[in-house]
Amino acid sequence: MSDAPGPAGDDASGADDGASVPAIRRVAGTGVPLRGDDIDTDQILPARFLKAVTFDDMGTYAFYDRRRDEDGGRNDHPFNEYRGANVLAVNDNFGCGSSREHAPQGLMRWGVEAIVGESFAEIFRDNCKSLGIATLSVAPEEAEALQSFIEANPDAGIEVDVREETVRYGGTTVEGEVPDAMREALLAGIWDTTAVMRSNLDRAKAVRDALPYTDD
Repeated sequence: MSDAPGPAGDDASGADDGASVPAIRRVAGTGVPLRGDDIDTDQILPARFLKAVTFDDMGTYAFYDRRRDEDGGRNDHPFNEYRGANVLAVNDNFGCGSSREHAPQGLMRWGVEAIVGESFAEIFRDNCKSLGIATLSVAPEEAEALQSFIEANPDAGIEVDVREETVRYGGTTVEGEVPDAMREALLAGIWDTTAVMRSNLDRAKAVRDALPYTDD
């Protein structure tokens, strides 16, 4: 569960009072370990589902092919075994491939709120920022240690601290890196730029009306 301002929030709030986008300082919950390098966006969200009119059902399609055997039955893929988890633990170059936003949309709608791993494809990571999904880069051995911990302790709590750039689990605190732009956007509650603009619509209209117009 993400730590956002409101009745249950704390000093996570850094957003302007006029913005409706929650600031995100921490994400706490349980983990799902997904081992393997170069897991691309087509694995995360198969291309045939891109024709969907909305993102509403993308959570159902996350790792759709990987979660099924040859007969179409569910296999032992982590997204079948760790239902309800919200912290995804991955390895190197996660989210590579195409720039489709559908991939992080699928992860978010499945329940992922934060991803800890060795490295991320840049466009995928930027798309995560726009959805409020925190990504924390850690050393390879730390990513593997976190995955092993989750496998041995599937119900154990895990906390990703965006401000401190750490992940905590089982009495261990691991330092990592959240990209500056993502960290600032999450902490300030400005990661959803569309919602921020809508919440400041009157101000945007005033700026529009004040701008001079020129003839071609």
